[in-house]
Amino acid sequence: MKILIVDDNVQMRSLLQITFATHPDYQVFQAKNGAEALEIASRESPDIIFLDVMMPGGLDGLDVCRVIKSSDTSCFVVLLTAKGQQSDIELGLAAGADMYLTKPFSPIALLETVENFVDVMDSNI
Repeated sequence: MKILIVDDNVQMRSLLQITFATHPDYQVFQAKNGAEALEIASRESPDIIFLDVMMPGGLDGLDVCRVIKSSDTSCFVVLLTAKGQQSDIELGLAAGADMYLTKPFSPIALLETVENFVDVMDSNI
């Protein structure tokens, strides 16, 4: 299982890396901005992306989500952000996100999200 973590905050990326590092079947990649996320996603074809919405540079998380979802991929995109207003959630889902989670979050909930995704993927085989 390939997981891509996209967040401009190095501590957040580290926390997520540590959360997923406990599972031997997870290969984790990190990106610090939208452009880097698209480059890694193109090269590595992750199964799931945890994507921050607010990032500096030309591409925010919603932009990245739209590009990923418009490409020929079955990648599962989870927006993981501090933006928790209903209008923010609606924008995220409209951009194509499969799930919208707000910070702060439970690392256990993130592991469960990945495990549920794996279960769904296994049942589709």
